[in-house]
Amino acid sequence: MELTRKGSISHRDALLNAEHSIARIKDFVSKDLQRLKYHFMAPAYWINDPNGLIYFKGEYHMFYQHYPYGPQWGAMHWGHAKSKDLVHWEHLPIALAPSEAYDLHERGGCFSGSAVDDGGILSILYTGTIIRDGQLIQTQCLATSEDAITFEKYAGNPVIPSPPEEGSADFRDPKVWKHDGIWYMVVGSSKDGKGKALLYNSQDLRHWEYIGVLAESDGTMGTMWECPDFFPLGERYVLMFSPMGMGDRKTIYLVGDMDYQTGKFNWDVMGDVDYGYEYYAPQSFLDDKGRRVIIAWLNAWDWMRWFKNFGPTSQNNWCGAMSAPRTVELDADGRLRFPPVEELKLLRREQYHYENVKVIPGTSLLPDYVGSDCLEIKAEFQLAGCVAEEFGFILRASEDRKQQTLLIYNTKSKELRFDRTNSDGWSEGIPSAKLDTFSDSEILNFHIFIDTCVIEVFTDNYRVAMTNNVYPDPSSIFVDLFAIGNSVNVNSIDIWKLCSSDGTLNG
Repeated sequence: MELTRKGSISHRDALLNAEHSIARIKDFVSKDLQRLKYHFMAPAYWINDPNGLIYFKGEYHMFYQHYPYGPQWGAMHWGHAKSKDLVHWEHLPIALAPSEAYDLHERGGCFSGSAVDDGGILSILYTGTIIRDGQLIQTQCLATSEDAITFEKYAGNPVIPSPPEEGSADFRDPKVWKHDGIWYMVVGSSKDGKGKALLYNSQDLRHWEYIGVLAESDGTMGTMWECPDFFPLGERYVLMFSPMGMGDRKTIYLVGDMDYQTGKFNWDVMGDVDYGYEYYAPQSFLDDKGRRVIIAWLNAWDWMRWFKNFGPTSQNNWCGAMSAPRTVELDADGRLRFPPVEELKLLRREQYHYENVKVIPGTSLLPDYVGSDCLEIKAEFQLAGCVAEEFGFILRASEDRKQQTLLIYNTKSKELRFDRTNSDGWSEGIPSAKLDTFSDSEILNFHIFIDTCVIEVFTDNYRVAMTNNVYPDPSSIFVDLFAIGNSVNVNSIDIWKLCSSDGTLNG
């Protein structure tokens, strides 16, 4: 691979090498039956964090961390795609490749960052990463484009050459925004075992002044804050980040007030963006409709995934995907909601509707023909008078039910569990979440998206999202409802078979 050579390589040549690597295998990879049908993926090989999400000149642009030489993490490039509707994506040439002294390393590269519109120039701020004499060196760098396709790295890079005293060598993932005519940047870092978000400002994206620590862990919120994202929402501000060292908690949000005079964010609400095991590094942007939209990587870092190589799809020369886009909304009590974007309705095809049905233990409710590996499900359960101990969904099941994924709600504990014990022989763990907002409405709603290897669940008035990967046999497409202990009434259930984002109908 070119990055292992001594000396430098031009950015153009590095990009061409990456494109040739992808071109050689993408057609073969596209034939894999486990490929997702409407969630965004790279054409082949490795993908992780979404980067540079932006609505620019009438189109949505998504960049992403990408290793174009294999289905595992490696020297990071920036892949690139664009869309008119957040559903149908067009792949564009790779935007950034490691090529300079500050980002050329086989264990580094062009790490995560963000994009802004600087007077019609699409401008990327990213973290250049190298390892020198065994030491991690991370700096913040700039690249710009006049055509939103070809990017030129700034000759004066890095624009921030070293972390401040309050930070450490872990100094990455800049998110940039403009307030009152001034550019601001928040960067994730760590110090003394505490995650931090560091604040800078600039007049021109090239000369940055350190302001101070925007916010930091109190000792219980992770040792490193990756991919911080900071944005206004209504009259308040939101800080999202993916903390290292918080166990199963992968994405956290804080809601509070921003004081630009002091550079401090004072928060009073904390919550989880997603309760699943595979929703990491969400990044937000504002679109032309005034919506705050977020997209995340459908995987997460931990020792088990390193050991298991992040899933069996790597055997087929691809690994990773992006979540379906969601909006971020402020609820009446100050917590956040995350409804999926309306544009996902474009995927709907055949619909099956049932009203006022009873789910009885040991009895199948749904006919086999509603099953598919690509479904959208909306269901309304009646909690008033419910005598079932537990109820929920059987998803991606084999005909004999030996392979199945269970979504289980316990009526006593009000806890939702996502059970992957029999999903595929690979996945482990049972993530859970406590539900509460429907307690006075006597109704429990679910909104579920299934796409081959991923299941995204929304409930609790969209305040609880739970995203997990599963890898069942392609023939395991059956879906049903179940109850344990006694019956539960379902006011309505709607199931749509979804087409692929390329328009292909699924079974």
